Amino acid sequence: MHEHRCFGNWGEDAAAQYLEKQGYRIVARNYACAYGELDIIAQTKNTLVFVEVKSRRSLKFGRPAAAVTREKQVHLHRAAFVYLKEHPGFRGKIRFDIIEVLSLHETLNINHMQACF
Repeated sequence: MHEHRCFGNWGEDAAAQYLEKQGYRIVARNYACAYGELDIIAQTKNTLVFVEVKSRRSLKFGRPAAAVTREKQVHLHRAAFVYLKEHPGFRGKIRFDIIEVLSLHETLNINHMQACF
């Protein structure tokens, strides 16, 4: 389990670095509430982006984004609502993205899917 969590943290670090290189500002990481955890909260222009990061070492069990089930999406929406209530000053748009981080054969691949749900 420890190795799995370390790999997940590594994937989240890679995703955050990717977003920063794309011009996003990282607002928060690993925001937790009763509904779960938001991996990354980032801002680009007037849009606050809630990012779910899924990291994998193989595609044996399918694309990482497939792990973001409808139930998971509901929890992410609820967690985002709690975050917005705790930070009432934001007045822009919101968006939910998924970033897949794949470490295949010593090669890092990042797939950023915007406005997924």
